[in-house]
Amino acid sequence: MFAAEFSDGSLWWLFPLVMIALCFFMMRGRKGSAMCGFGSRKEDTHGIKTSDSAKDILDKRFALGEIDKQEYEEKKQLMNSGI
Repeated sequence: MFAAEFSDGSLWWLFPLVMIALCFFMMRGRKGSAMCGFGSRKEDTHGIKTSDSAKDILDKRFALGEIDKQEYEEKKQLMNSGI
């Protein structure tokens, strides 16, 4: 009697198994990230860490080409003036 649900040829039970397997593989790739997707969110972006000073971050952004020389000089001047 118990196996009657599985022996009638329907595959209703396959859907939950596929969903469980999909969840397992998606969670396995997250590695503790807060958002969906593969990979870890703990990796620093472009070598900038939260413990870096404002000057270090500005230098790294300039070195990576995220800001041009004019913007670099303006921001550096603002930091030195204390504003």
